[in-house]
Amino acid sequence: MSEEYRAYYHSPIGWIRITGTEEGIASLYFVDDPEASAGEIPPCLQECVRQLEEYFQGQRRAFSLKLLPRGTEFQQRVWAQLLKVPYGSTASYRDIALALGDPDAVRAVGSANGKNPISIIIPCHRIIGSGGKLIGYGGGVWRKEWLLRHERGVLV
Repeated sequence: MSEEYRAYYHSPIGWIRITGTEEGIASLYFVDDPEASAGEIPPCLQECVRQLEEYFQGQRRAFSLKLLPRGTEFQQRVWAQLLKVPYGSTASYRDIALALGDPDAVRAVGSANGKNPISIIIPCHRIIGSGGKLIGYGGGVWRKEWLLRHERGVLV
């Protein structure tokens, strides 16, 4: 297994810890305080920081990074569907379940969405409850709301 590195980015909605290897990005989470990054940061993490900066400045709508999320086969399928939800749009948990061909998997989709290890880039913030209700976001519903408003151009 490759050595795992970490980098931090101070976004308008808090610190983000990015972890990954020389091969790609493994996780992206909001954290209260950054820790010291040990050693050199590989180019893929540096590129992630650059693309996050562009995203938060309103200059990037899609990320082009190698992603290495760890999860079950079902979680991987859900996360692949999340990547198809366009910038500035939302989809419901039911929409994702239907796209997977299993309309009864709404709760399982919600669970997989909540376990997404690469927030923002795998846009779990774009997934909402039925009727447009903002529910569930590991970084806090206020961040989910901010990200959705940002993508719709309200904050840009």
